[in-house]
Amino acid sequence: MENYLIANTLGYPILSTLVLLPLLGGLVTLFLRGEKMLKSWGLVVTMATAVLSLPLYTAFDRGTALYQFAEVSYWFPFLDLSYVVGVDGISVLLVLLTSFIMPLCVLCSWTYIKERHKEFICVILMMEASMIGVFVSLNLVLFFIFWEAMLVPMYLLIAVWGGERRDYASIKFFLYTLLGSVFLLVSIAVLYIKCGTFFIPALMDVVFPFSFQVWIFLAFTLAFAIKIPMFPLHTWLPAAHVEAPVAGSVILASILLKMGGYGFLRFCLPMAPAATLYFMPWLIGLSLVSIVVGGYLALGQSDVKKLIAYSSVGHMGFVTLGIFLLTTGGLQGAMLQMINHGIVTGALFILVGIIYERTHSREIEDNKALGMLMPAYVTYLVIFSLASFGFPGTNSFVGEFLVLAAVFAKSNTAGVIAILGAILAAAYMLRLVQKMVWADSDGHAHHDDDHEGDHGHKLWDLNMRESLTLGFLLIFVFWIGLNPKPLMNVMDTSITHLLEQVEEGKHQLDDTHHAEPQHALATAEGH
Repeated sequence: MENYLIANTLGYPILSTLVLLPLLGGLVTLFLRGEKMLKSWGLVVTMATAVLSLPLYTAFDRGTALYQFAEVSYWFPFLDLSYVVGVDGISVLLVLLTSFIMPLCVLCSWTYIKERHKEFICVILMMEASMIGVFVSLNLVLFFIFWEAMLVPMYLLIAVWGGERRDYASIKFFLYTLLGSVFLLVSIAVLYIKCGTFFIPALMDVVFPFSFQVWIFLAFTLAFAIKIPMFPLHTWLPAAHVEAPVAGSVILASILLKMGGYGFLRFCLPMAPAATLYFMPWLIGLSLVSIVVGGYLALGQSDVKKLIAYSSVGHMGFVTLGIFLLTTGGLQGAMLQMINHGIVTGALFILVGIIYERTHSREIEDNKALGMLMPAYVTYLVIFSLASFGFPGTNSFVGEFLVLAAVFAKSNTAGVIAILGAILAAAYMLRLVQKMVWADSDGHAHHDDDHEGDHGHKLWDLNMRESLTLGFLLIFVFWIGLNPKPLMNVMDTSITHLLEQVEEGKHQLDDTHHAEPQHALATAEGH
């Protein structure tokens, strides 16, 4: 294993700490009493996790593709069941995204959640531990354990604290995710039978027969396409988003969807490079369909939350498009879009939660002409809406530009279709802003002197907690938009190594006679 890992030199097991701290915090929650105490404890634990994750960025070695901050503990060596964690330039950014989004989930739920505060904080913390565990796991069984561990907390967030149709949305989410997990489990079992190891970096170096790669690729792709989600497997997402509480929507959009893209990068491309190249045109086509369909469906929504949910289908379509272009620019753009989508769409769902607390409606028609009544709110709304469709100077512009440049280099036709998706994004976000800030097309709206909305609910602008939550995300909108180089430096070496692994699969497209995998496992300790 030492050929793939760089030992942790920080003096404490940082990755295990990031997993165990929220897990233990969730257990402690069960013994606490009082709404204020529970909320404060949840905020303290998530903020402590975020602060403790900072060395992952400051001490990360940008010059190697090896897995850093590694920790190894052997459980059952004869079955290769080991606790192995580490991060590279791809996973480290997603761990940081997770750790910094979770405190905001607690803050945006401060007054939104009205009941079962103990259980809510416990579920949030368990969710954080599971998500970080997915991104740091280097053993397939460990990865699967954390992957499945996310299912129950997310189901509970929707089923217990969701809206009127929460039963339907939670069961649909559970069934879709469970279906993907079945295919993921089958793939893991087959890989172990074939190679005798669960160690992910070593499996990436195995050259499998093309026919074997095809089946593994299809199974992995189905599991990860559901999670992203890609068309036509996207129908669970709007229902889950609309019915979930605001924290659930933020977690779904900012982190959970990224696990599909992470799965493609971690498993499909390096383990089945020839199959990836073979199916590349189909995956590019499905990505383009997701971009256009997601944008078209978002354009027709009257519910703000459902509009943003469908926009996620289109935005994640840009992620998969960038991934399967299999170029440096495409992969850089896909990674940036995953981070940017987590920031911007998370902020938009927080904004929806804020206005829902005031008007008790998510309909655009019930939340018109807020410009004069909630100037701070609409300022954030306009900026994050502009960032959502990639306005120059904002973070999403950089990632989207890289993907568009890469797709035009491959095909002008595909580029034009992707541009259509970008135009649709501008259309539905500008329509949303126009309605919520300035009302109808004539620009007029009437409010009484008590600052009441069109349906009679009292309105007030952002409080300090809400301003700090949105202001924190706003920093990253402009920091990444104006200076994306620091993030690109983190991911570049790992992306280059990934493309080298894909390149090695090209010759297999014309040769299907490999009977057994050529193992690169002899140097892996314990195999």
